[in-house]
Amino acid sequence: MAKDGEMEWKISFPDGKSKVLVPQGQVSSGVGFSTKFCNSIQNASKFAMSDVKRIIHCFKVGVALCLVSLFYYMRPLYEGLGGNAMWAVLTAVIAFEYTVGATICKCLNRAAATMLAGLLGTGVHWIANQFGAKSEPIILQASVFLLAAAATFTRFVPSVKAQFDHGALIFILTFILVSVSGYRVGELFEMANHRLSTVGIGTSICIIICMFFCPIWAGNELHNLVKKNMGELADSLDGKTRT
Repeated sequence: MAKDGEMEWKISFPDGKSKVLVPQGQVSSGVGFSTKFCNSIQNASKFAMSDVKRIIHCFKVGVALCLVSLFYYMRPLYEGLGGNAMWAVLTAVIAFEYTVGATICKCLNRAAATMLAGLLGTGVHWIANQFGAKSEPIILQASVFLLAAAATFTRFVPSVKAQFDHGALIFILTFILVSVSGYRVGELFEMANHRLSTVGIGTSICIIICMFFCPIWAGNELHNLVKKNMGELADSLDGKTRT
């Protein structure tokens, strides 16, 4: 039965019976949702089976994160690093790429940027500490402004952006964290050492898993892509010559 103010469409049959037409939008939403869900599962399975390497990469990322997470779950490992163990997890999430070369490049960028920023942060903190408590925050703020602005400017350079954009971003983040947090933290060198150690652990696990467990090389991917495109081009030209 139609609600007040709504139109109702019916079909009358010769035998006197009638049938109310239900708009498509009012059909049970559960059936439509289940159909869409099944179609999504089928499309996802077809996409996954088209290249099994994608599934292998997903498993490798999961294994890397599980191994890095052990530094939180196992008390002896957690006591050695403390709360800085989270940086190893973040490193594994950010640095793990599809191919071996991309993973190594990103890991090296992150390690080098973290080391350089840690050294500069501790150095700036030591210099600012020599000028007394009143001048220390001013010097720290000036160093943050100058180095962050300079590192951000280098990200606009095409050669740097193509190869070291991730490293420049990590440099800014690490330098600010070390220099700013060092104003309130007493053991700055210990904190910087833990930060560098966690980054080294995360990058090492990423490189080992990416290289020694079903490695995916960019050269092989390029070769397969060229082979596939040449095959499709040959089929297209063959079809044109026959017509």
